[in-house]
Order: sequence, then C-alpha cells, then structure tokens
Amino acid sequence: MSTANIGHFIAGRTVAGASGRAQDVFNPATGAVSGQVALANSSEVSAAIAAAQAAFPAWADTPPLRRARVMFKFLELLNHHKDDLARLITAEHGKVFTDAQGEVSRGIDIVEFACGIPQLLKGDFTDQVSTGMDNWTLRQPLGVVAGITPFNFPVMVPMWMFPVAIAAGNTFILKPSPTDPSPSLLMAELLKQAGLPDGVFNVVQGDKAAVDALLEHPDVKAISFVGSTPIANYIYETGARQGKRVQALGGAKNHMVVMPDADLEQAVDGLIGAAYGSAGERCMAISVAVLVGDVADRIMPKLIERAQSLKIKNGLELDAEMGPIVTGIAHQRITGYIEQGVKEGAKLLVDGRSFKGSAAGAGCDKGFWMGGTLFDQVTPDMTIYKEEIFGPVHSCVRVPDFATAVQLVNDHEFGNGVACYTRDGHVAREFARRIQVGMVGINVPIPVPMAWHGFGGWKRSLFGDMHAYGEEGVRFYTKQKSIMQRWPESIGKGAEFVMPTAK
Repeated sequence: MSTANIGHFIAGRTVAGASGRAQDVFNPATGAVSGQVALANSSEVSAAIAAAQAAFPAWADTPPLRRARVMFKFLELLNHHKDDLARLITAEHGKVFTDAQGEVSRGIDIVEFACGIPQLLKGDFTDQVSTGMDNWTLRQPLGVVAGITPFNFPVMVPMWMFPVAIAAGNTFILKPSPTDPSPSLLMAELLKQAGLPDGVFNVVQGDKAAVDALLEHPDVKAISFVGSTPIANYIYETGARQGKRVQALGGAKNHMVVMPDADLEQAVDGLIGAAYGSAGERCMAISVAVLVGDVADRIMPKLIERAQSLKIKNGLELDAEMGPIVTGIAHQRITGYIEQGVKEGAKLLVDGRSFKGSAAGAGCDKGFWMGGTLFDQVTPDMTIYKEEIFGPVHSCVRVPDFATAVQLVNDHEFGNGVACYTRDGHVAREFARRIQVGMVGINVPIPVPMAWHGFGGWKRSLFGDMHAYGEEGVRFYTKQKSIMQRWPESIGKGAEFVMPTAK
C-alpha cells in the first residue's frame, strides 16, 4: 500500500519538504505506516515566517468586520467537513470517531467565538479626562504569531489559537505534532477556500528543529504551546528570553474527589469516561480517584466491572468506547508505568496489558492496543501518582475525610483540572473556593470551559499569565495602546514642566 507524503502549507499553497528529513505516520489501530511527514529545517520555517510577515500589514489593516466574515465562511466550511476532519483524527491518532467528532465541535465553538471579533476588539473611552483632553484605548495585533500543538487534539487545540489570533489581525504559523499532521493541512485548505489571504495562515511540519527556529526568529512575536510540562517550561523560558509573549500549557494529574454522599452510579460513569476516554490521552483526563471514607469499598467493585467491560475497538466502529494508544513508543512508556506501579506496591485490579489487538477487530493484530488499567491502594509517594502517564491507567487513593482530600490535591505539582462529586452544597462551595486548580468541576468530570471563558491550569500546568481562547485569548494576541488627545484651542500658553493632571 502506498503512503502519503505530507508537507507544509506556506503562502497559500502546499509545499513538499526540502530538508531531506521525514517521519513515519502510523495508523494506530493497525500499526501500519500511512504516510511520511516532512520535518522542516530552519530555512523552511523562515520561509513561512517571511510569508506571514509579508501578509501582516494588509491583514492588520483589514476592518475587523471583514476579518469576521472570513471566519463566518470558515465556520460554514468546517461544519460541512466536520466528519472529514474527524476521520483524519481517528486515522492518525486512534481516538474513536465519535470522540473525534466532539473534538471538532469544540474547535468550531472557538471559531464561532472569533466571529464576534468586532465586539471583542472594542476599546474604552473617557471624555474630558482633563480639561479639553480625551483618553481612549484600542487593541492592535502583535504581528506574526505561532502555535505549537500536541498530538492528542490535532484540530481542537490549534483552534484554541489561530481563529482568535487571525480574527484579531495577526498572521499565524501552526507547527502541529508530526504524529498526526494531516488535519492541519485540511484546515489550511478550508481557510483558503473561505477567502483568507495567502500567507495569513501557514503550516510548518516538524520536530524540535522547527520549534527552535520559531522560538529564535525575531519576527515571531508570540508563541502558544500545549504539551508536557518540561517542554512547556523550555518554551516559556526560551521564548521569554527572546522577548516574545508566551503562553505554555503543560502537564496534568487531574483528581476526582468522590464524597460518601455522592451518587455512586454518576460518579462511576464520570470516572470511567474521564479516565479511559481517548485512551486517557487527554490533559483533562481524570487519572486519580480520591475516595473519601467508606465510599472506596462501595465504589471499587463497580469500577472494576466497568473497566473490564470497556468496548475497545477500531475507532471507526461507532460503538467503540476506547481506541488504541497513539504510537508504539507511547505504548511502551505506559507499560513501563504499570510495571512501576506494581513494583512500588500499588494493588493492580485490572491489567490492560493483557488486551490483544485481535480482540479489537479485523486487521488490528499489529496495532498499539491496551485495555483499561485500574490500581487501588495508590499512595502519594508512588511514581504512578506523581507523574503524568497519559494513558488508560487509573489510580485510586483512599483518604479519611474532605480536608485530607483537598490537601492531597493542593499538594500536587500540577493544577490543571479537578472534579468533586457530592450532593452537599457546602462541600461543593468549599471545594471550589479552596482547591488550587485552574479548572474545577462539581459533578462534572471534565470541566473544560466553553469558548467564551478560556482554558488554563495553575502551578506547573501553565507557564505564562493568560489562559487560552476566550477574552484571555483576545488579550494575548493583541497589545493595548492608550491615546490622549487635545486640540490647539484648548491648550494654554507656556511650557508645562509637571506631569499632566486632571484639572
């Protein structure tokens, strides 16, 4: 079977790789190589930056309403090609088709938000701030900005970035993960069909060499990143040292606190879906259940049963609940964590390593398959508790009371997402106020904010001051300018040697 050659998108056209370097792209369900993605060198990155820099002046001067009309057309095309994007996600990432459809839908939400850019860019005005003087603010685009995005959401995470950035008047360079690069090129084609001028949106495929080229180039004014904490830290420090604005979203270890009064069936549903959805390859996956008091003994049999009965299939099967692991390397890493958990004394109740690809469907024998894994009696000193596994491995920690549960969560180095299941309004209120985490769900297992609120964690889950998308995204991709104005008729005679004051 022939494989696809996946290149870049620069200045409005698809460009083959010129660096001589490439990386295999796999179908995780079958293990077969489906394509070769080009890995850009610094010259190719510079070409994309030059195209974006050339397109910036005219695009920045385009009235916001006209920019919004391009976004509206893009929105129409996205809705028409929603399933095409979802199929590309499933083919290269492995997540089930229905989950991929949901990912595209959440990306579309951001585009809908960006269509309101004329309202979002409005400034403030003060009449007669001083005698004969007015003061107002406006927000202007930064210039060329870039997004470096992860494999686990090849459509949604880029859409956290580029719709808002472009609608605000910037030009954009996307550096997607080389693991699942094809959706980025379809999005680029749809933007071109929507009437976006050439050079406003560019795609550069690549690895660390492309990332470093973006970080070092003086014409790139801002970098948005989503990925692991070590890389987020590197992106933030390197970009800041180069004088760039940076938002770098890092890793997570999301907890769900289950109180004794919680609806047990709802809590089990929440834990199973949030732990094993997308094979746990989500930065918002619930990987730790914090079981308070006697709820542990009551909930464990239900969790075991549900983890053992997951429908693990090729993601194109519409009844599939979980697909394969994204790559063979990731599969090995997750297996290593399971082995480490056993070695450190956690109680392994369901072992996903026993799942065979032959059970997932025809042609899946060589795919990167794993079942859901469930540990009990996990303690905070264990590796599987401390580190982000990014796979279908769920750890249960038992605590005596609510205060201990809150302290446990607050002591963790990550602070991305958290949930609490309870019927008690006071507990819910105290949990939401006291927990040191950026996104909180009360009886909501995956509290990803909607498009107009913004996404971001605390502690070592976020490097930078601003969250992604929403009004925080508008602020990130624009700079504020303050203007004070008066006219000759209101100016007195003589030099002024003191600071202006309201008079």
